[in-house]
Order: sequence, then C-alpha cells, then structure tokens
Amino acid sequence: MNSRWTPLLTLFAAIFAVLSFVEQGVALEITGHRGASHDAPENTLVAVNLAWKRGADSVEIDIYLSKDGHIVAIHDETTKRYGGPNRKVADQTLAELKSLDVGRWKDKKFTGERVPTLSEVLATIPPGKRLFIEIKAGAEIIPELKRVLKQSGRKPAEAALIGFSYKTMTAAKKVLPQHTAYWIVSVKRDKQTGVWSPGIDEMIQKTKAANLDGLDLGNAPAVIDRKYVRRVKRAGLGLYVWTVNDKNMARRLRDAGIDGITTDRPGWLRKALAEKQTRIDMEQSAGICQDDGRGDRANAPIPAEETASAGAIP
Repeated sequence: MNSRWTPLLTLFAAIFAVLSFVEQGVALEITGHRGASHDAPENTLVAVNLAWKRGADSVEIDIYLSKDGHIVAIHDETTKRYGGPNRKVADQTLAELKSLDVGRWKDKKFTGERVPTLSEVLATIPPGKRLFIEIKAGAEIIPELKRVLKQSGRKPAEAALIGFSYKTMTAAKKVLPQHTAYWIVSVKRDKQTGVWSPGIDEMIQKTKAANLDGLDLGNAPAVIDRKYVRRVKRAGLGLYVWTVNDKNMARRLRDAGIDGITTDRPGWLRKALAEKQTRIDMEQSAGICQDDGRGDRANAPIPAEETASAGAIP
C-alpha cells in the first residue's frame, strides 16, 4: 500500500470506528479494580488517584464498618495481609486502622499509605466519573452509608452500589433507591455436566425481584456471548464483568456488548483496546484483512483456557 494514503486511511478508520460505536450504542466502561491495583496498593488513595490519572471511567473499592462506626475502604475481613494484626476490621477503631501502614506490603515506595475512609475516596471523584462501592459488610453498614453519601454532596449517579450478598443488596436498594445497584455473582461451571450456575434466567429473575439495576459477573467470560448479553439487556438490566486483565478477552467481551469491565490495569487496558481497534479498522478500510482467520468469534463463547486472568476476587 502506498504510504501517502496512510494518514487519510487512518482518519477514515477513526471516523468509521466512532460512527460504529455510536450506532451500536457501545460505550465500554473501564473500572479500576480497587483503584489501579496492579501498580499501587489496593483500596488506598494513591491507587484510586492513579486510576483516575490513567483514564479510568470509574473506580471500584470495598468497604467495611469499623468498630466505632466509620466506613473504611479495605478488601479483606482482617488486616493481616496488609501488614497489620490478624484482627477483623470490625473489631478495630478508625484510629487503630489509620495507624496501619497499608502501602509497604506492595512496595517500599508506598510506605506510609493509610486506610482511607469512604468520605476520603468520594472526594477524589473527577467530573463525569463514578465510584463503585462494594459492600463487604452486612446490612448494618447501610444507615452510615446513606449518611456518608448524603454528606459527601455527590450525586447518586456518581456512586453505584455492588455486593455479593443478595440480602444486603436488596436492603441497600430499598434505602438508597436513587443509586444504581448491581448484584455480584461468581458464575461457576460444573466439571461433569458442563452446566454454568447460577443460570442466566435465575439471575435475571432475582435481580429484577430485588429492583436491582444489573449484574456484575465473575469467572464468566467463557459463557458470555452476544446472545447472553442480549438476554440481560432485554430484561432491562446492565451487565458488567470482573476482573479482566487480558486484552483479547476484554475485546471479545466488549464486542459482545457488555456495559463495563473491571480491571487491575485500567490505563493499560484502555490503550490496548484502542490500539487493537484502530489497527483492525485500518486493515478493513484498506481491504487488507476482512477476517482474522478465526471467523466471527465475537458470537462464540470464549474458550475456557482464555479465562485464566478473569477469576480474581472483586
């Protein structure tokens, strides 16, 4: 191909890509899993701010309630993994939790990072972005969660609620109906029968019964295709997937039509998806590559061997 046509083809490819996404209603939301946790200590302000800096559309954090009633961002039930005592977060006061160094375990350069409160994390949200708040505690945290969200001055659209506990998420949605709420489900496949459970119909029924807004699925890339996504969307629900750190898997999930991907590497994944899409659009515009040799695999389930990087704990 004559090199003088390259700039023009690049421009046409970019325009074509934008128009295609607009026509299909595709707008993949990239969420930083516990912040930019691949490069910074999870659930800390440095990880959250790094995710924003690297272009994440949203950030996911985990919350527990301290002994004295404060909501803090931390994933584990105890502080042992972060270099603290093997004690439950719920059995420690905010002052005790703030005294812990939760950065050094990741790298010496993060020495001195502290456990942030939910209020501190909410204050970091840039305009047009949002926070996914995963409720790790039980329903006892909901009254304080409501108070903190109201006190923060954040709009409901800036803070979504997620959680594994169906009971807790049902209660949270009742108390905070203006906030979008997604039920986290870890989908598993029976090794003998090959059947995935819970089934999609069961999850849709339960999600709608609780007035929740969608599903956030883990271990699910192998079963998600366009047909699967359409069933969820036709029920009026959103569909998100965690935790994906493989660019090929992410692209297939995006092409299947999911709403968002949670990843440990939000900046890297956004760049990887953009670069690959631009290359494909250029090749197709130039008539170089109409098929990658694998046929239309966007409609096909992703092979199980490609799901290795999609099973992290949210």
